[in-house]
Amino acid sequence: MTDIFTTELFQKFIKFGIVGFSGVFVDFGITWLTKEKLGIPKYVANAIGFTTAASTNYIFNRVWTFESTNPKVMVEYSEFILISMVGLAINTLILWILVSKFKWNFYFSKIFAIGVVTIWNFFANALITFNPAHVTALLF
Repeated sequence: MTDIFTTELFQKFIKFGIVGFSGVFVDFGITWLTKEKLGIPKYVANAIGFTTAASTNYIFNRVWTFESTNPKVMVEYSEFILISMVGLAINTLILWILVSKFKWNFYFSKIFAIGVVTIWNFFANALITFNPAHVTALLF
């Protein structure tokens, strides 16, 4: 029986984390800009920041983390964004619970939500978006 948690998977998780960390700056920057400067409601601003970061993260993860050569880039991107949208729902739910119910600071709550969603996004993308067996099934 092969180990599920291999060294290669761990290395990809570290790369995914680095890409995600860069995405935090995009996410926070866009969220702050849209919420604080443009006056967009905080949960909508959160969605805009999250989605922008997800798009830039796709590019870096495709090229660097998973070194994908899948010729169906739009299918792969769509899967990545769909997984990110599920992550957005998880992110927003966590934010809502922590801010509305527990009265935590919005941005502190956002950091916590990003941590939880990172784990979801990595495993979902490793198993679906960037899984060579999944790609082969799509091609034939």
